[in-house]
Amino acid sequence: MKAILLAGALAMAGQASAQDTASAKLTEHQQRVHDIYRDIIAFRTSRGNGQVDDMVAYLSKQFLDAGFSKDDIMVTDYDANGDPTQGLIVRYSAKGKAKAKPIVMLAHMDVVDARPEDWVRNPFELTEADGYFYGRGTTDNKYGVANLSGTFIRLKKEGWTPKRDLYLVFSGDEESGMISTRAQAKWVAENVDPEFILNSDAGGIGLSDDFAPLAQLVQAGEKTFVSFHLVATNKGGHSSRPRKDNALYDMSRALLAIENYSFPVRATELTRSYLGSLGQRIPGEAGAALQAFAKDPTDAKAIAALRASPEFVGTLGTTCVATMIDGGHAENALPQKVTATVNCRVFPGEGVAATKATLEKVVANPDIKFETMGDPVEGPDSKLRDDVRKAIEVSLAKRYGKAIPIVPYMESGGTDGMHYRRLGYDTVAISAAASRPQDMYAHGLDERLLVKSFYDGLDHWYWILKELAGR
Repeated sequence: MKAILLAGALAMAGQASAQDTASAKLTEHQQRVHDIYRDIIAFRTSRGNGQVDDMVAYLSKQFLDAGFSKDDIMVTDYDANGDPTQGLIVRYSAKGKAKAKPIVMLAHMDVVDARPEDWVRNPFELTEADGYFYGRGTTDNKYGVANLSGTFIRLKKEGWTPKRDLYLVFSGDEESGMISTRAQAKWVAENVDPEFILNSDAGGIGLSDDFAPLAQLVQAGEKTFVSFHLVATNKGGHSSRPRKDNALYDMSRALLAIENYSFPVRATELTRSYLGSLGQRIPGEAGAALQAFAKDPTDAKAIAALRASPEFVGTLGTTCVATMIDGGHAENALPQKVTATVNCRVFPGEGVAATKATLEKVVANPDIKFETMGDPVEGPDSKLRDDVRKAIEVSLAKRYGKAIPIVPYMESGGTDGMHYRRLGYDTVAISAAASRPQDMYAHGLDERLLVKSFYDGLDHWYWILKELAGR
């Protein structure tokens, strides 16, 4: 996920206060989206569980019941590396001849798996407690799915007709391979050719410790996601006859070398603008470091401060970290093979091949072989169009009664949007979710979303689509 992945960067000092839940009496729209949210969280749509198609069938029925025709709904089947999954595309048609090119909205239906025995609450049951909704996907990204779906249904029930075609494009394996995403992006390019893409799976509103809105983050770029397998092999032998050449020790030295290496600092107009804007809103040393780096990306003191912060280290350049290891075959035998996975988030323009070459040089052991996993996607930054910015401003003003800063940024993680950027479409992520840094649990235990944030964000897409596609 990525919704509000960088919201922690916007935290300010302040006394935390309890969040009030939404009004006990919900509007028809609020109740509908709540029920969709509750129902889709119950589907265990992680890899290997075979429930994405159940979620697709459920959502398809919601759209049909709301008045969308069968011709407006397309269900697609994919083989996601041996794990069947589906995608869902829903069209909201303009009446007569469209006045502008279409807009596509993205979300993903799958989730990172969660083991119920590890959670305090059942991750596949929506639970409300202490001002939060708990459950796997509450932020990443079933809130996006529910909010976009509910908005389409609301507009259809109101009898609204857009001046341009609108499309919802929901993928089924964003968290585990993006096979459905790649195929959908290709179909969209060949059959829809939209003017631009809006993504629900990143961005969002950063809140201070006392829940005040600080800024609407807009994801306008992404680092390239790539994993490398490092493989050390050895003839092995009996553990009673140890030798200096040992595949486990070779791999441990390789991983320590990677741990101790820092890639060169990189900066672009987007990252400098983002960090400088944050620096004006964050007090103390952190804010000063952000502004110093934005002014001079070679400032050693600022670099050291930002690299020590998990919120900012990914914005300063390529990062690589060991995430998995598998080695040995018996406790009384010397290891014959050890494999480690190193995951990298490559800064735009640096390139996967160059990153691999750097890691090979850092490891400095020709006996350890590197293998690039999958087909990494590298794409350009997107621009935040004036009409999209204006639509966001309208939505924020209606939500908060005042202007809220809009801050484009580069995502350190990855989303479906990368595949559309690679095809040449401006793609920005503008989630409706609002969160404090201490409330970010995407991919982790007890994932949650503020109840107030859930309900307050339900008009977000409504006003944005009215602005961008209204007559």
